[in-house]
Amino acid sequence: METRPSWDKYFMDICRVVASRSTCLRRKVGAVAVRDNRILATGYNGAPAGLTHCIDAGCLREQLGVPSGERHELCRGLHAEQNAIIQAAVYGIPLGGAVFYLTNQPCIVCAKMLVNAQARRVVYEGGYPDDLAVEVFKEAGIPLEHFEKDD
Repeated sequence: METRPSWDKYFMDICRVVASRSTCLRRKVGAVAVRDNRILATGYNGAPAGLTHCIDAGCLREQLGVPSGERHELCRGLHAEQNAIIQAAVYGIPLGGAVFYLTNQPCIVCAKMLVNAQARRVVYEGGYPDDLAVEVFKEAGIPLEHFEKDD
C-alpha cells in the first residue's frame, strides 16, 4: 500500500505536533517516518537524551551570529530527521521505503542520512537554505516535495 497524497495533510499535521516538543531556541522542527500509512518513528530537534536542553543551556550558534544552514557542528542538538532515524534504530524498526514528513526542508547532512535510510519520498513544509541537499535528493532519485499548507 502506498501513501497517497491525500494523507499528506494528516501526516503533516502530526509532524507539526511532534515539532512542538522541540527545545531549540531558533527553529522547531518535526519529522515523521511513515510506511503503508503507519507511523514508524518520529523525531524533533533538540539536545541528545540526558543532556541539558538548549532552551536551558543557551545557543552557541545564536551567540556567535551563525546564519541558518551553516556550521551545523556548533549546534548541541540533533536534527529532527536524525532523531527519527535514531529512534527507529534503537527500536529495531526498518525505515526502507518510508515517506518522511518534515516541517522543514532537510539540510545536506540529513539529506544524506535520508538517502541511506532508503527514504522513498520526502515531503516538507518550510524552506531551508541548502541547495546541495536538493541536489542530493535529485541524484538519488528520491522525490523532494514541497507541501503547501492549503493542500
